[in-house]
Amino acid sequence: MYQPETYGLALLFMILSMLCWGSWANSMKLCPGYRFQLLYWDFTLGLIGGAILWGLTLGSLGTVGRTFYADIAHSGIHPILLAMAGGAIFNVANLLLVAAIDIAGLAVAFPVGIGLALVVGAISTYIISPKGNPLLLFGGIALVAAAVVFDAIAYRLRETERTAMSRRGIIISLIAGLLMGTFYPFVSKAMTEEGAPGPYAALLFFAIGVAVCAIPVNYLLMRFPLDGSEPASMRGYWQAPGIWHIWGVVGGAIWGTGAMANFVASQAHIVGPTVSYSIGQGATMISACWGVFVWHEFSAAPARSKTSLVWMFIFFLCGLTAVACAPIFS
Repeated sequence: MYQPETYGLALLFMILSMLCWGSWANSMKLCPGYRFQLLYWDFTLGLIGGAILWGLTLGSLGTVGRTFYADIAHSGIHPILLAMAGGAIFNVANLLLVAAIDIAGLAVAFPVGIGLALVVGAISTYIISPKGNPLLLFGGIALVAAAVVFDAIAYRLRETERTAMSRRGIIISLIAGLLMGTFYPFVSKAMTEEGAPGPYAALLFFAIGVAVCAIPVNYLLMRFPLDGSEPASMRGYWQAPGIWHIWGVVGGAIWGTGAMANFVASQAHIVGPTVSYSIGQGATMISACWGVFVWHEFSAAPARSKTSLVWMFIFFLCGLTAVACAPIFS
């Protein structure tokens, strides 16, 4: 399998992860009127397809470790279950996050949810694998946490109506963030135990865990939507335009590409899972850029709200820079 052997290449993989994780949710914006619970079935198909595609390409090239097929065959049961458990936890968190995006918008749900996930995931992952300068690492995480606060302030200043709905969107984002911060340690542990799969095989097991969990959980959200709307029916899925299904699959493949890049980078000797995960969760800033500059979610917001967004970007950039420097000065 292919494994980057220098920090420069590993950093490129982490940046790719950040771009993908911060961009996949645009597939929802491209399907107006398509319920997110229905789009999520396509997202899951795209995630599995992306995992297989990367396994058959990068996972089967290079001279490091085993090939994709051999990795699957030699993986132990316990690491496989850990990777699948990580996928199941991510699935619940991601469904809640998508619901929050539906209620609050990209520029809010992502920074609040993923910002919290960054703090929770980085701390728990560092306990498992302490790599990187802790002062730079956790100093950067603290700056990102401050950015989340500024984003929440911007959101509150933006809203002049629907106070109850605003509060609901933030609460769901926070719950999603707590869960999102706990899936990565499972995957990291799966790739370090005896009989551990490589990052490409781990991604496939992770995707299978997502799919298995999505069947009952997404069906439950179809019956009882969190935004208070009418229950969703599978009839709407089969009647949806073909392009909507394509965008859903593309969204899943984009997220899977980000996960592949992040898992691979985390196995680079100088990087470690904490730094890889933390930079990947810079997705918050990418998604906020989409929400602010492309979808114009804050076009009618007051000046104070836009000022808070500026501070959010400043703190995110400073925080991510500190995290990226942590392996160099460890």
